Amino acid sequence: MDHKNIFPVFEHLTKREEKEKLLGQRALAVWICGLSGSGKTTVAIDLERELFKRGFICQILDADNIRTTINKDLGFSLKDREENIRRISEINKLFLINGMITINCFISPTSEIRQMAKETIGENDFVEVFLDAPLETCQKRDPKGLYLKAASGKINEFTGISSPFEKPAFPDIVISTETLSVKESSKKILDFILPKIEYTQKD
Repeated sequence: MDHKNIFPVFEHLTKREEKEKLLGQRALAVWICGLSGSGKTTVAIDLERELFKRGFICQILDADNIRTTINKDLGFSLKDREENIRRISEINKLFLINGMITINCFISPTSEIRQMAKETIGENDFVEVFLDAPLETCQKRDPKGLYLKAASGKINEFTGISSPFEKPAFPDIVISTETLSVKESSKKILDFILPKIEYTQKD
């Protein structure tokens, strides 16, 4: 393809550093993974509220709102799951260059998928949080009734039942939502990321 007529506009856009200065925060992608029912969205909402109280602007990207909008064309095969995360990772990059903090809530079932997200977003801008809740606990909670549907065969390729979940080997944060409350869980993330997102003038 002949690219001679494509104008390279991106080098003329306002830089990320300038936007971070305006917002008074450092951009970061917080990637919360874990089984369905582990508490990803619930913890993310509490974390977002706590950050907002402290003057930080965040965007939650959640599997439910993404899969019913941007990625509604995707299914739940491993290939489609990979594409789902690839697109989300690219969306994260757009938020990052605009100085925003993102809180991502996605099962992200395999090590390969999580590594792809980390490499796409960038290691320095990526914090991996694993909500470690036993399958039995998630099944008991089952807030959306998905485990019951999976057990009855109404949902195919459901993570933890008919599709595997690989526990992260080296996440930045591990949280047992079986033993910690929502507040305790979000505070653990908050304490870890605050030094990364607090704005200080660079030389």
